[in-house]
Amino acid sequence: MKLSPKTLPELLDHGFDTVIDVRSPAEFAEDHVPGAINLPVLDNEERARVGTMYKQESPFKARKIGAALVFENAARHLRTSLSHHEGNWRPLVYCWRGGQRSGSFAWMLGEIGWRPGLIDGGYRTFRRLVSGYLYDNTLPHRFIQLGGYTGSAKTELLHRLGRRGVQVLDLEGLANHRGSLLGGMAGGQPSQKAFETELAQRLLALSPDRPVIVEAESSKIGDINLPPSLWEGMKSAPWLEVEIPVEVRARYLTEAYADILADGAALMEKLAPLRYHRGHALVDHWGELVGEGRLETLCHSLAADHYDPAYRKSMSALTPRVLEVFHADALTEAAQDDLADRIAERLQTIEI
Repeated sequence: MKLSPKTLPELLDHGFDTVIDVRSPAEFAEDHVPGAINLPVLDNEERARVGTMYKQESPFKARKIGAALVFENAARHLRTSLSHHEGNWRPLVYCWRGGQRSGSFAWMLGEIGWRPGLIDGGYRTFRRLVSGYLYDNTLPHRFIQLGGYTGSAKTELLHRLGRRGVQVLDLEGLANHRGSLLGGMAGGQPSQKAFETELAQRLLALSPDRPVIVEAESSKIGDINLPPSLWEGMKSAPWLEVEIPVEVRARYLTEAYADILADGAALMEKLAPLRYHRGHALVDHWGELVGEGRLETLCHSLAADHYDPAYRKSMSALTPRVLEVFHADALTEAAQDDLADRIAERLQTIEI
């Protein structure tokens, strides 16, 4: 059975019990259909070896060696990962383009007695649907941006709003990056394709009939680019602004960026490019604060002398329509809860 979806929701609502990606681990790591498991019929080295043989020696020899490897690996998966499935199990299989790798694996599963499906066109079909959704169409969602200077706990406020039933889109979470010069997080960022897969899946789960709160970002989060449909929706969205004193934000940043601040040498390496924007004297001063362990003072200066001017410049260029500014003199748990309550209450009165 071949699945030939015309839309991304149609593919995601496939109805099969298990989705099996038989591509190599490297291909799977870059991006894959949500929920898929990786049972490669050729690993990274085997795929490279067969591909080189196909180009440099003989297509026939490459297919012969490749077939042997495919069925050896498939047999191992049958003895291990698939051994517990009963006869009524229905898997959906795909490879890069729905060709020999997935076809061979699905044939073997069918000969056993299972009823496998194949994604017509393989991963390329899935990727085309994701790209079409994010790049070729206008998103139906009504966005509201949550703005505020760096250190205003905007990401944490998003999570609190989500727990209050508000529709939120956490782009920094999807990009695994805090969206600033020091925003790198453990594990690194996903690939652009993997980010877009998660983004599309998240957007499809959000109702177009209710507003979606998204943190104010630039069009790039770390190395991840926001797709144009999302960026256009964000640029035209109204804002809710959070205003927190710089002293409070400095304390918050000291805690939130503790992992970055802990490694002084790596921190100064990240700050080095700012010599061309903020001057040698200021960056040297930051180095002295790092050396002395005065991290809250450092965060205060980073906010006041770098992040805040950059934010004001961005606001001047964007000229957003700010619906309301929410002030708070602290960012304790109670203060954040109060902020979230006030923002959630205000959202009930907004018509977009």
